[in-house]
Amino acid sequence: VQLQASGGGLVQAGGSLRLPCAASGSIFNVMGWYRQAPGKQRDLVATISSGGVTNYADSVKDRFTISRENAKNTVHLQMNSLKPEDTAVYYCYLRKLVDWRDYWGQGTQVTVSS
Repeated sequence: VQLQASGGGLVQAGGSLRLPCAASGSIFNVMGWYRQAPGKQRDLVATISSGGVTNYADSVKDRFTISRENAKNTVHLQMNSLKPEDTAVYYCYLRKLVDWRDYWGQGTQVTVSS
């Protein structure tokens, strides 16, 4: 499995960013995004299954939306009303449902200025 993530960048507080991530292989998986701020552990942001079931961290509910295009095996994280505390390296994630193996993409930096 290969994960190709893009997006990220610098944005002012209150702004928006969109993070896409494309995966190779089977669509029977859970995909999503985790993030890691300096000096902190890597935490869940949001995930979505191939059946469309979503899961969000409480800190991003009502601001972030995750969606997916199964035909392209791609997920999108739409981030609105960004806050400085959203600043982190964001990692695309995939769990194969056939064997529960986890895969990670390269990180992409998101910086929100106040």
